[in-house]
Amino acid sequence: MTDNLQSFESISQVGKTETKKPSDPLQAEYEEGKKYLANEEYGQAAVALHNALVGFKEKNDEVGIANASNQLGHVCLARKEYENALQHYLQALAICEKSNDRMSILAVMKKIVTVRTHLKKYDEALADCLTILDHYQDNRDPQGTVTILEEMAEVYIKAGKKEKAADAYRTIASIHKNFRHDNIAAKFLEKAVQLTSES
Repeated sequence: MTDNLQSFESISQVGKTETKKPSDPLQAEYEEGKKYLANEEYGQAAVALHNALVGFKEKNDEVGIANASNQLGHVCLARKEYENALQHYLQALAICEKSNDRMSILAVMKKIVTVRTHLKKYDEALADCLTILDHYQDNRDPQGTVTILEEMAEVYIKAGKKEKAADAYRTIASIHKNFRHDNIAAKFLEKAVQLTSES
């Protein structure tokens, strides 16, 4: 899926006191790595982003470390190097959490769910989904809630827990029904019925 390669720049705002000049060689290397990633030149992306990450670590630039780690996570995910992707995303997540950057935390956590699902670490992926779900419910974000419930249903299906996946689909249907999206609600109820008849 191409959305696995979307970059997010919200963490670049964390604790940013000065604007990075394009003349900064580290920033230039980082930007170059992102371009390689966008062009699916993963080998070159990995080299450029790794060099940028090393440089950011030497300068103790946490924003740079978080962004470079996140991008390296994308590269590893694209190359199906899931363990490496997880390590990079966890490093980015730790910095985002320290800065309490909610949007970046959610963006990184969604990637971690994807990686853990690929690694068949379903319980951990579902625990992350529940954390994300709590955030969306606290912020009364029905769209976010529906999106993460769909993700959870997919993880449940892969984990062989069809009944729980059906529950997730029924919850999505009830949310859509609250907004009078009856046709969409019906589709999710149908998915739930299909799953329960299979299990």
